[in-house]
Amino acid sequence: MRDQYDFKEMKGRKNPYTKNLKQPVTMRLDKDTVAYFKSLAEQLGIPYQSLINLY
Repeated sequence: MRDQYDFKEMKGRKNPYTKNLKQPVTMRLDKDTVAYFKSLAEQLGIPYQSLINLY
C-alpha cells in the first residue's frame, strides 16, 4: 500500500441506493415521548428525529 493516494483525477458518483435508504413515515407519538427524545437528543447534540431513527 502507498502512504498517500492522489484522488484529484477521480470523479464523483452518486450513490445508486440513496432512494432505498430512507422512507418518509408519519407517526403519532405522545407528547411525553417526543419530549423525552427531544431532551435526550439535546444532551447528545443531535436532532431528535435522528435519535428516534436509531431505535
